[in-house]
Amino acid sequence: MVFSSLTFVCLFLPAVIAAYFIAPKSARNLVLVVASVIFYVWGARIAILLVLVSVTVNFALGQAIAAAVPVRRHRLISWSVAGNLLVLIIFKYTDFLIDNINSIIEPIWNWRIPALAIPLPLGISFFTFHIISYLVDIYRGIAQPQRSALAFTLYIINFPQLIAGPIVRYRPIAGQLEHRSVSFSDFDQGVARFAAGLAKKLLIANPIGAVGDHLFAVAPSDLPIWAVWLAVLCFSLQIYFDFSGYSDMAIAMARMFGFRFPENFNYPYAATSIKEFWRRWHMSLSAWFRDYVYVPLGGSRGGTLSTTRNLWIVFLLCGAWHGASWNFVVWGMWHGLFLSIERLRAVDFVLSRSPRLVRNLYTLLIVMVGWVFFRSATLELALDMIARMFGLQSGTQAMLPVSSHVTAPTMLLIVLATFFAFPIWPRVKEFAQKAIGSAGEQVAYDILRATLIGLITVLCLATMTIDQNNPFIYFRF
Repeated sequence: MVFSSLTFVCLFLPAVIAAYFIAPKSARNLVLVVASVIFYVWGARIAILLVLVSVTVNFALGQAIAAAVPVRRHRLISWSVAGNLLVLIIFKYTDFLIDNINSIIEPIWNWRIPALAIPLPLGISFFTFHIISYLVDIYRGIAQPQRSALAFTLYIINFPQLIAGPIVRYRPIAGQLEHRSVSFSDFDQGVARFAAGLAKKLLIANPIGAVGDHLFAVAPSDLPIWAVWLAVLCFSLQIYFDFSGYSDMAIAMARMFGFRFPENFNYPYAATSIKEFWRRWHMSLSAWFRDYVYVPLGGSRGGTLSTTRNLWIVFLLCGAWHGASWNFVVWGMWHGLFLSIERLRAVDFVLSRSPRLVRNLYTLLIVMVGWVFFRSATLELALDMIARMFGLQSGTQAMLPVSSHVTAPTMLLIVLATFFAFPIWPRVKEFAQKAIGSAGEQVAYDILRATLIGLITVLCLATMTIDQNNPFIYFRF
């Protein structure tokens, strides 16, 4: 079950909302826990056992770490983090490791280790990071262990953020697990944001993604250069609107239930450096790696070499976190490379004195080339695509026209989506509010807003009746 399905929008979510507000406040956590288990079982029946066992064990570990003396506490946190990472590695990386070992031993002994084909539990990367941050914060003494097993379970498996984030730290949300309230404004804003996220996914990401999928399925040498760039642009828009749409829906549903989840996107394609891009893209993940990997490694407190090493380690892990493939590792290292380059004084001097447009175009170029590694099935295909992008690979003589790859309405959608991937909408909204407010017609604005939300919802429902299969890209991670 995904957020962008009729079952979820028309049945599951309304039922959970109704049960939540009918139930007494003391039972609302239980309602959300039961709903989260049902939500997870719907898509991964057996894996729920892993999740519940992990929740049980780590709840006990949190209590033990808090009560232990310093020496034992250090030993407990080391084994706790290692154990959680081992579970992640077993389920997510076993076959990847076996494949790489086979590439070494097969030419020598003509024998292969059979793949285990372990099913990947939904959201394992996200709930593992939630658990690790909880345990580490207790170890550091900046958070107290949760005394309620029910509240801790809700923190880990709360269905809005269980599958694909945002990564919610325990300390900011600890109080909300015990006491929270929902105002009419909260619910109203939650509904509006959920509709916006649904529209991002169904009305923008999916049709643009279909064009990108079609173009990526064609050999780069069979495409004109403009079509290769169009393929990369389509994926760049697809992954942004798909993932930010999911984050919008997660944050919106959390708000309907009284939670305040952290923002996860802030128009990353408007960034003027790779450093700024990672302050705007998947912000909860960036902050997690900063606080739990980069800073403990020494951050930027050492010299240039140690800082560069720390950056590369972080983005090597960040790339691997996204998937068990060398493509993701290279993607992470690609970003680590340019983050290191931007720290050079000469590069920083040039960038800081360049026009904003030039800096933005530089950032977009690096990000889009990186997306080729992220999207391609293999490294070889990614390199072929990049070679064709820059005219380093010759194409076939017969090239199909643009109309054979994308229709005029979809091309218009791609153009509009490109504009709205930049912070244009907030300015339009602010202008409309000021214009209507100055005329004393706030009621007219509210009616217009409600009409727009209703129209978007109807269009999304109509889209869902045609295509029920709408998985989010980050569900794979």
